[in-house]
Amino acid sequence: MKKWYELAKARMKELDITQDQVAEQMGVTQGAVAHWLGGRREPSLEKVGSLLDYLGLPPMFPKNGSAPPAARVVEANAELIGDMAVWSDGDPVEDDECEVPYYAEVEFAGGDGMTEVMEVADRTLRFSNATLRAAGVECENAAVARVRGNSMEKLILDGAAIGFDLADTSVIDGEIYAFNHGGMLRVKYLYRLPAGAIRIRSENADEFPDEIMTSEQYRDEIKMLGRVFWWSTVRRSPKKK
Repeated sequence: MKKWYELAKARMKELDITQDQVAEQMGVTQGAVAHWLGGRREPSLEKVGSLLDYLGLPPMFPKNGSAPPAARVVEANAELIGDMAVWSDGDPVEDDECEVPYYAEVEFAGGDGMTEVMEVADRTLRFSNATLRAAGVECENAAVARVRGNSMEKLILDGAAIGFDLADTSVIDGEIYAFNHGGMLRVKYLYRLPAGAIRIRSENADEFPDEIMTSEQYRDEIKMLGRVFWWSTVRRSPKKK
């Protein structure tokens, strides 16, 4: 008879469910799930039951003599696209890769704290050409930056990397854009309003209320960088906080 974790691994493979998804559902780390599924650590019976239920498998430890409930259907909400490729500065760019420039707020020398948003020399990020094609972005128009602050949480977290399309600068209501606002790099939802005005909206609207800019303010104060098409967040392990 197969062990519970062997059944769980087979079911996860069948449904294309990842260890990260299981960890999020169970409220544990991906490392803990890996130990369970490898048979290196035994979770509590309660967690085993919860995991089997999440995967639509019957319980292995019924509390009474009744027949196990019918397996419920679990739908996968992610797709495995391959292993992570690690590269170092100086590694050659592969044929299926694109190296894109990095933008940041740069303080002027002797500028009394004044900043400007500009491309940072010798800092780049690599994208696969397939990712850019899927987003409808040309390699030469892609750029990246890093988000600071919590105004776009819980969608885009503090410290997240974003990718934006330098060729896509026309405002479409409800899309997210990166823009230079008087030397500040900002990432926000934008909406068009009558008379050429623009509404600037944050994901975290409770702490950061909407801002309205007249057409003159928008023209004079904003330099559009491009529509945000990608973001990525590294989540710190709770064990290392």
